[in-house]
Amino acid sequence: MKIAYSPSTLSENIEEVRSNRVVLSKVKTGILYIVGTPIGNLEDMTFRAVKTLQSVDLIAAEDTRHTGKLLQHFQIKTPQLSYHEHNRNERLPELLGLLNEGKAIALVTDAGMPGISDPGYELVKACTEAGITVIPIPGATAGITALSAAGLPTDRFVFEGFLPASGQNRQKRLEFVAAESRTIILYESPHRIQQTLQDLGNCFGKDRRIVVARELTKLHEEFWRGTIEDAIAHYTEREPKGEFTLVIAGKLPEIPVLSEEELKAELTKIMAQGISRSQASRQLAQQTKLSRRELYQLALALPAPSQTEAETLDES
Repeated sequence: MKIAYSPSTLSENIEEVRSNRVVLSKVKTGILYIVGTPIGNLEDMTFRAVKTLQSVDLIAAEDTRHTGKLLQHFQIKTPQLSYHEHNRNERLPELLGLLNEGKAIALVTDAGMPGISDPGYELVKACTEAGITVIPIPGATAGITALSAAGLPTDRFVFEGFLPASGQNRQKRLEFVAAESRTIILYESPHRIQQTLQDLGNCFGKDRRIVVARELTKLHEEFWRGTIEDAIAHYTEREPKGEFTLVIAGKLPEIPVLSEEELKAELTKIMAQGISRSQASRQLAQQTKLSRRELYQLALALPAPSQTEAETLDES
């Protein structure tokens, strides 16, 4: 993979990282740094993230063994403290105490940006409530990475993370998300992906478009595109491997089905506003997705409304 840096800048930064001689202003104390780490490819680690992890007093990590490999790769000697779903209640006051003493702490997760579908949110919330400064150090995120290459609308989207594992909460969430008109992003594990696809087909309809992204940024990265029905068949025939990010098309707006008499009534109402037959046909065609030419033929058969009729229609 080629990285677009000038040779001089690249060599200088690499030398700084390798020698552990960080050329930047001293990291502020009493601050929580939210540090993004790679989601698979170590080359996605930013120089700013490396420098921050080198310079803070402590790294709060979701899995210290996993993060330890990352630190070893970049020759970072900063001590770690575990912070995860199962110890967050006891760790929160401890970390807040260190921050209040003026320590600089970096929060990292196993992959991506902390606080996205992990307990980092509680620590950030506690810091903001305590008046402790929180600074993000941006990095890769699986949801946005998948969305950028999915080929589905990106102007409006919603991130749902992991669905509830089972029960009524899962069903209610699926029914709620099924009505969403924006592009939807979900995370799923390999042992639940087949059941999730079945549930999506039942709630969303099996003809809904979906992109299944797997092993993002890694050697065996894969983007599968098709309908939910096709995805069910695909992953029934193949053993799912790796972590999955699902990008699902939003629900299309329902187009009203109007009878010929209803169409004539709508055309008459539009024309009563002083709009020509041609413009009224075009406007109604956009609303109903019907042929403008066919609607114009209906409009030609309608008498132009008198001023009194136009006023009456307008009032209604």
